[in-house]
Amino acid sequence: MQLSDLKKKVAAFMDKNAAKRDSWIKRNPYYYKQLVKFFRFNIPVGQRVLEIGCGTGYLLDKVQPGVGVGIDFSAPMIEIARQNYPHLSFIHMDAENITINEKFDHIIISDSIGYFEDIQQQFSELQKMSTPDTRIIITYLNFLWFPLLKIAEFFRLKMPSKNINWLDIDDIKNLLTLSGFQTIKAGRRCLVPVFIPFFSWFFNTIIAHLPLINRLCLVNYIIAGKKNTPLTDTGSAGTNTPIVSVIVPARNEEENIEPLVKQIPDMGSKTEIIFVEGWSTDNTREEITRICRLYEKNRDIKWYTQEGKGKGDAVRKGFAMATGDILMILDADLTVPPDDLPKFYRTIVSGEGEFINGSRLVYPLERNAMRILNMMGNRFFSIMFSWLLGQKLKDTLCGTKAISRKNWEKIVKGRAYFGDFDPFGDFDLIFGAAKLNLKIVEVPIRYRARRYGQTNISRFKHGWLLLKMVFFAMWKIKFY
Repeated sequence: MQLSDLKKKVAAFMDKNAAKRDSWIKRNPYYYKQLVKFFRFNIPVGQRVLEIGCGTGYLLDKVQPGVGVGIDFSAPMIEIARQNYPHLSFIHMDAENITINEKFDHIIISDSIGYFEDIQQQFSELQKMSTPDTRIIITYLNFLWFPLLKIAEFFRLKMPSKNINWLDIDDIKNLLTLSGFQTIKAGRRCLVPVFIPFFSWFFNTIIAHLPLINRLCLVNYIIAGKKNTPLTDTGSAGTNTPIVSVIVPARNEEENIEPLVKQIPDMGSKTEIIFVEGWSTDNTREEITRICRLYEKNRDIKWYTQEGKGKGDAVRKGFAMATGDILMILDADLTVPPDDLPKFYRTIVSGEGEFINGSRLVYPLERNAMRILNMMGNRFFSIMFSWLLGQKLKDTLCGTKAISRKNWEKIVKGRAYFGDFDPFGDFDLIFGAAKLNLKIVEVPIRYRARRYGQTNISRFKHGWLLLKMVFFAMWKIKFY
């Protein structure tokens, strides 16, 4: 392994401190536990994980990978890691010239970006080990803490370091972009890196996430993935063109059923329409049955009656019965024009987004489409959920959404983290997508007034439920 003179100096420094690294970790257990908590939140157990700058292997072992590979340019560090964690693989290697021919679900770069001589080159190397689903998780120390960290090193309260780079979030975002990646989330954590009973928990769990104060946190993080990778080679029909399933929850929507079938456009290699009828008191079920028979020669159309109640149950039922590679939700009230669905299709197939959410709050609304209280509520929840999720979300309550089957199955697999909490179905998807660090993209749509029937949403009853979900999300996504 050939190293430049600068890298040789850094490697020699790391070699010298290799034997003491684990003792420094034991000396500062609270900080490292906070670091492990962050990574374990973002990396499910059993994943294929690569750590760049793995040191003695402590963090890689703690995330419990199914396949774990660590690389480091310090030979003594690698040797200690091999002895400590024989069930993992450790390779003596320069991160700017990686020769691993494997793909990984997650790539970790923790507190080591300051040691890279050419960060753009190192990021470019990650393309070799990345798929469209790979997530790169970077943590690094806030340069505002530099004076305090040096004082801590002087008094032997912190492991010595020899950073050759001090970058802020925008610098790293730019380098990721130049290397073919896009930033999905970025933020800061940990105001108090030492344990003080109650004080540490309160400041790190609550105060650290408040605006302005958050800029003072010790740990910066970025989560990134490949840029706009087209969704190809996914067609269930054996082609590169995916099948689309449009799920239509329908309760008391009798007069909207036939217009929906007429207006839903063909997308992909085939478009499947699935009505999920929800205990209607009008003739919606009979109308769906009639329309399915009438259009069965021209459209792939099916219907089911949900066993439970609520839109969330209907959506989950429809997704379970769907055969498509791309799953869409379209409310049966026709307030969102079905001919807007190709926008969602193009966005997800092009790779511009992985979870596509409609936004009714961009274009002017049709008269009587949304009451003033509903508008105010939507604005409030937009601000709250954008802060909670770490990604911009303007309209959390729009019922039109799209996600790939592959990512939906991941959400289902991880649903135990949130539990069965969502009667609407929207937040099950939104929270699940955020937890998986999917790229959330909003598609502006034109919102029309309802022509038939009454809304199934109660402004005050359901508004209270939504407010409770905000607090639920705080503890599950922000204050974990």
